[in-house]
Amino acid sequence: MTYVALDTRYSTMPYRRVGRSGLKLPAISLGLWHNFGDDKRFDEQRAILRRAFDLGVTHFDLANNYGPPDGSAETNFGRHLQDDFRPYRDELVISTKAGYHMWPGPYGEWGSRKYLISSLDQSLQRMGLDYVDIFYSHRPDPETPPEETMGALDYAVRSGKALYAGISSYTPEQTLEAARILKELGTPLLIHQPSYSMLNRWTEDGSPNLYEALDQVGAGCIAFSPLAQGMLTDRYLNGVPADSRAAKARFLSESALTEDKLGRVRGLNAIAAGRGQSLAQMAIAWILRDQPKGSPVTSALIGASSVRQLEDSLAAVDNLEFSAGELTAIDEFAVESDINLWAQRV
Repeated sequence: MTYVALDTRYSTMPYRRVGRSGLKLPAISLGLWHNFGDDKRFDEQRAILRRAFDLGVTHFDLANNYGPPDGSAETNFGRHLQDDFRPYRDELVISTKAGYHMWPGPYGEWGSRKYLISSLDQSLQRMGLDYVDIFYSHRPDPETPPEETMGALDYAVRSGKALYAGISSYTPEQTLEAARILKELGTPLLIHQPSYSMLNRWTEDGSPNLYEALDQVGAGCIAFSPLAQGMLTDRYLNGVPADSRAAKARFLSESALTEDKLGRVRGLNAIAAGRGQSLAQMAIAWILRDQPKGSPVTSALIGASSVRQLEDSLAAVDNLEFSAGELTAIDEFAVESDINLWAQRV
């Protein structure tokens, strides 16, 4: 059956300006890191994507190595785009990234111009696109000069293969340097994609911290893993289910679920219940919370394994307000828990 998007798709989702740019993103975006590779039924993927767009999610986030296998999420998304979303291309923000290992040999990962531009060309081919809206450096390269990596992003924009340039998992200092180089080249830094959650608060540390650095250069922020790889859900309140991500050791190990961490999760769950939200909804709303200068986060990037889970997460926008008392109570449990898998190790 031919897909026709709902006329009401823009009626409930808030949209936020990305830094000082002209682009707006939905408060909640959908990431295709999991559940869109060849291990997920195509019709289930289709149902999630259709429902997301019908509920106002206009931003779909990918990377070259999303799957499994690597590249399959982009290939599958390209099929969904052709089947369902081609008429709506100008209503969509589609992003992809390159930086992690993708193919053998010295040119298949990190931040060289050779790798980034080759990867972008492959991503466009897999998705059947002429351009992506945002192209990211997925992680900083300790060996490649930042001038080369940022030069590749600038080339991607100037060539028309991307509309905007972004970075992911860069420190505040690296972010300031990347933004300086891009500004000199004439392609402003649009956005940073860090991991951030109630249990992973590295972005708030330092002087300047990441949000202060982004405000200084006029860039936006989209936070990934706001549910701490699933810890900030009701999934683990009573142990580790056999079919869970932790049981399968997929980016969350059972050993990471210490009683101390689970105690914090249970404490946060009680606060969420008092707000009339699921823990996941509160965790996403907290990411988007207002602070003295407004929310430093433009969009929260979620995943979804089912339409039901998607709808539950998107309902977070129904209550984004926190009282001072709630924020104080949350801070008792929402402490750094050493779960940042993407931290730079030196």
